[in-house]
Amino acid sequence: MSKEITSREQDYSQWYNDLVIKGGLADYSAVRGCMVIKPYGYALWENMQATLDRMFKDTGHQNAYFPLFVPKSLFEAEEKNAEGFAKECAVVTHYRLKADPANKGKLIVDPEARLEEELVVRPTSEAIIWNTYKGWIQSYRDLPILVNQWANVVRWEMRTRLFLRTAEFLWQEGHTAHATKDEAVAEAEQMLHVYADFAENWMAVPVIKGVKSPNERFAGAEDTYCIEALMQDGKALQAGTSHFLGQNFAKAFDVKFSDKQNKLDYVWATSWGVSTRLIGALVMAHSDDDGLILPPKIAPVQVVIVPIYKGEDQKAKIDVKVKDIVQALKASGVSVKYDDSDNQRPGWKFAQYEMQGVPVRIAIGARDLENNVAEVARRDTKLKESYSLDGLADKVKLLLEDIQQNIYNKALQYRDSHITTADTWDEFVKLLDEKGGFISAHWDGTAETEDKIKELTKATIRCIPLNNAAEEGKCILTGNASTQRVLFARAY
Repeated sequence: MSKEITSREQDYSQWYNDLVIKGGLADYSAVRGCMVIKPYGYALWENMQATLDRMFKDTGHQNAYFPLFVPKSLFEAEEKNAEGFAKECAVVTHYRLKADPANKGKLIVDPEARLEEELVVRPTSEAIIWNTYKGWIQSYRDLPILVNQWANVVRWEMRTRLFLRTAEFLWQEGHTAHATKDEAVAEAEQMLHVYADFAENWMAVPVIKGVKSPNERFAGAEDTYCIEALMQDGKALQAGTSHFLGQNFAKAFDVKFSDKQNKLDYVWATSWGVSTRLIGALVMAHSDDDGLILPPKIAPVQVVIVPIYKGEDQKAKIDVKVKDIVQALKASGVSVKYDDSDNQRPGWKFAQYEMQGVPVRIAIGARDLENNVAEVARRDTKLKESYSLDGLADKVKLLLEDIQQNIYNKALQYRDSHITTADTWDEFVKLLDEKGGFISAHWDGTAETEDKIKELTKATIRCIPLNNAAEEGKCILTGNASTQRVLFARAY
């Protein structure tokens, strides 16, 4: 284990912070609760963003951009949504500063520059978008509207953690409008499956698809679909949500359309989003006590090559060979870095790239050249092997595919071994405290029971799995009748 990183066993929270900071993903900022995403972390986000953007466009969506500021009157229009986010809102009240002559010219808010209407800094964009849609939609011919926005949002969190919960974060939010309920429900479900596909096949994070309980729904939604992942400390992480909004926002903003029979009806809506929180999920789902472990499909650098040499003559010969290898890897669609800088020794570089989670490291020395081989090390298992330089690019590409699958399999094995059934309250509490993970248990369906379980254990209903099997039973807390099990967990 690296001396620079706190072990997971010793302090999981500090381990996570160490990896984010020392792995070069992010840094703290001068603004309380906000973060600076460093170039390496932003490159990771760009890879995730590019993949998701392609998936959205493949399902017919287009990108647009809406204002950062929401007039307070619009924000209040959908009452449940406004109430749900009210405590997290940052509000702009003035538009100018001025020098204070009584205090050495320091800047103060100009009391004469108060806005006529206060502006909410968007915690989510339903209000401003549905107010806009009112001008876009008159007839069924204007539907559906399938729009996505890449943006930042502000939610004034009191307790923050890099990537997992910050006052400002980056995300995408889809906002769609439909002529029928069935179309909107199908859209919300489709996007849930897109998120699950991305999480499992690119991030290598297995997820459970389900719906939230009424208590845990998005404010203003009729149904919230979610993907839930499990981190290595046994806590759940909500990795993405897709909401069926019914006609709530259309009614709040009076968005009607003429259907094919020329009858007026309110539009049906969805919204859906994932954020930079996914980077936190990546860190916690896969990494170890030596640093990050990144799935090759979205790693900023998939392969790093480090030369080992004495003198410029040896380096020149290695350079020639590496140039061919780099070209072949790039031609195969592999992102590769040749680190021939002379400011650090090879051992330091090995440790640094291990810390940053680069999936494959190739070391080539003078003797390796003579033997037509290179040492290839994989980050996930730390296994090192000698590979022939002949056809090296093709072998490395296959190795990257194997690493991607292995990372997923390991996370899946952990997740599946931490889904446990509980039939009694004592068993439920013991599992939470001693094992963690998802606990499959009966619940009587009431918000009161859900709230009491959360109060007593800090565990919440993470989701009711899609296609959940019907099963008669008794609620673990009240003993009242239950028709199905739901998944509980402590969560981020």
